[in-house]
Amino acid sequence: MDALVFFILALFSLSSTLFIIEASKIQSGFSVDLIHRDSPMSPFYNPSMSKLDLIRNAAFRSKTRLTRFSHSLSLLSNENFQSTESIIKPNNGDYLMRIYIGTPPVEKLAIFDTGSDLTWVQCSPCINCFAQDTPLYDRTKSSSHTNLTCDTQSCTLLPKKQQFCGKSQECLYSYHYGDKSFSVGELVVDSISFGSNSGVDVNNVDMTFPKSIFGCGYYNIFTADNSGKTSGLVGLGAGPLSLVSQLGHSIGRKFSYCLVPFGSNSTSKLTFGNQSTITGNEVVSTPLIIKSLEPTFYFVNLEGITIGQKTIQTGQIDGNIIIDSGTTLTYLEQPFFDDFVTSVKEAIGLEEAVDIPSPFHYCFEDPNSMFPSIVLHFTGANVPLQPKNVLLLEENNLVCLAIVPSNIAGISILGNLAQIDFQVEYDLDGKKLSFAPSDCTKN
Repeated sequence: MDALVFFILALFSLSSTLFIIEASKIQSGFSVDLIHRDSPMSPFYNPSMSKLDLIRNAAFRSKTRLTRFSHSLSLLSNENFQSTESIIKPNNGDYLMRIYIGTPPVEKLAIFDTGSDLTWVQCSPCINCFAQDTPLYDRTKSSSHTNLTCDTQSCTLLPKKQQFCGKSQECLYSYHYGDKSFSVGELVVDSISFGSNSGVDVNNVDMTFPKSIFGCGYYNIFTADNSGKTSGLVGLGAGPLSLVSQLGHSIGRKFSYCLVPFGSNSTSKLTFGNQSTITGNEVVSTPLIIKSLEPTFYFVNLEGITIGQKTIQTGQIDGNIIIDSGTTLTYLEQPFFDDFVTSVKEAIGLEEAVDIPSPFHYCFEDPNSMFPSIVLHFTGANVPLQPKNVLLLEENNLVCLAIVPSNIAGISILGNLAQIDFQVEYDLDGKKLSFAPSDCTKN
């Protein structure tokens, strides 16, 4: 670790206690809104930007996201890696959610991320913070705040390369990212609420969790977002400090979301507990695979894809694709992608466009042409996709495939565009991921 980080960590000197969320009250479950960063309801919304501009921005965010997973997995697979860089790497995030921290509660707009574990926000007094429009979290003004010491079980849940001990045994974290962003601070406990600052939803369900563990960042550089709109990140990965892991059995260790189409005026829904269970004749399920070396990420196994009348196989059985809410495009590892795009070209029968905009790989110039049916074959689950899940309209009637090659060996990602208008349920206890087609503007 460099001298700067040592200096920062040495500044913290606070007492501590052990807490894990006590939240047995949420039996039926609850829902919160997910706001796409480019929707009219988002503080990032820019009415002067065309839909084409928004699509391109989302596509480039996907490219950044792919790099993030590459960085993460390379660290996790290398036991001798000694860098203090984090196992996560942020980007601007495609979806945002509102949380309320402390007593009295203070609203925060944070990035929703199924590919991260630790939830963290910027805190006062801040040594160095990136700009944000809302006040920093000030634990001295919260009556429900508690500190953590290094010997607590909660502190030991931090990855060893990111866990440090302060002069007064306070639990410190240091998360460095591949794009030179970082957050350094203290692991703390306080109340986190969802839905509203009262923590109660329209059905009178209490959505306040008084002993939530999260990072209180005092030294932060977030090069991915200088807008001042967001103040941190909410992690819903599979690791032990993620929000879903902390809520644990109180929500049956399950959650689901339903993502609305690009540009919709409706919010997407994130649901926890029994309400997240999806039912019906069209529900299909596939094993959810959590790998010991990559405990944050949700893997499933893609056995093959049918394009029209032709099926191509991956030949893999051990969890070969990450399902991710923060990536727009879908990435397929080569050479499987090469077989896939060749089959698409054969089925369409149209000439490939000459000038293909980055980061797309295959485009054609007839938006009225018949596109072949696409079915993803996961282990035990066949998921038919609609054109809106696989195509994006560029300028001059150029239609581009929203499935692109992964230029990083061993990494494929099922992006959020492929998940639009599906209810997607993560059942960690049941070890399964379920899909059901849906009109997400009505759910």
